[in-house]
Amino acid sequence: MTSENILTTASQSKPRVALSSLDHEKLSALAHAARNRLPDLAAGLADQIGRAHVLADGELSGHFVRMHSEVEFRDDATGKVRTVTIVYPEEADISQGKISVMTPVGTALIGSPLGHSITWETLGGEARQLTVLSLFEPRSGRLASAGHGRSRTDHA
Repeated sequence: MTSENILTTASQSKPRVALSSLDHEKLSALAHAARNRLPDLAAGLADQIGRAHVLADGELSGHFVRMHSEVEFRDDATGKVRTVTIVYPEEADISQGKISVMTPVGTALIGSPLGHSITWETLGGEARQLTVLSLFEPRSGRLASAGHGRSRTDHA
């Protein structure tokens, strides 16, 4: 199954997500290691990983949020648009827009498809909805947004 076919196989309660095999392996280990120290966040990440369709690294298109993706998303309640990079906890630096995958927003975004809305719960228990507007993959230099795929230099 290719990454383009994943959207047609969504679970009943949450949309289907996709991860590369490398991201799946590393995130599974991270969730397992954090289960005693941060049980709620670890459980949320484990749930996201458990719903993921795992593809070989080269098979995952640039239309899914992966580790080190730069993600532009909209908070659908406020209309505010933010751009963040999803990173591992030790790389997180909010002043540089780098958010940990072990945050509620990071967990909600990882593996999510471009153009889709994601409902997530804040640490305070508030339900929020985000929509993924665009993705930039630093490894490939590709920018994807609302059905477009081009290099970042074309976008600038």
